[in-house]
Amino acid sequence: MGMTGISDADVVGAILDGDTEAFAVLVRRYQDVLYAHAYRMVGGGDEAADLVQRALVAGFRRLATCREPSRVGGWLFRILSNLCRDHLRSRRQSDISLEVLPPLPAADEGPDWNARRVELGIRLRRALDRLEEGHREAFLMKHLEGRRYDEISKLLGVSVSALKMRVHRARDELRELLEEYQ
Repeated sequence: MGMTGISDADVVGAILDGDTEAFAVLVRRYQDVLYAHAYRMVGGGDEAADLVQRALVAGFRRLATCREPSRVGGWLFRILSNLCRDHLRSRRQSDISLEVLPPLPAADEGPDWNARRVELGIRLRRALDRLEEGHREAFLMKHLEGRRYDEISKLLGVSVSALKMRVHRARDELRELLEEYQ
């Protein structure tokens, strides 16, 4: 079924009417943005891919409970966000070591410069992992994903003022944590 130009609400309607193959349209539309968020939240490619897959399966199974089919992307995002939080809590409880960020691509500035970039990436990942989940999530969505506060507010179901406070607190916490590593 050619549904590329069809609205999310119409795709959801088709799925609920029995065209389960139409769910592939939603997967194509949202898998990349979901993966990017999961990767930033959990810091690992395989873990992120697993969480996205679990979110999509859960979304498919519970699609009839989506109150606003025109905002199915945000609904899937909230499912993923909750899975990421649960995953981080369980990872913290089982005391698994943290993965580090790969070095950022850069112009070749010599081995010392690249070593400093790798070290900074490790420190930043560790500092981000120590942030409270809500603060980390808001910070990543604002500063790494480049989302607007109103968009994040809708995705997470919190007020814009609460988000601004979370991002501000995350910045303060990151500054303190990165100073600890100095």
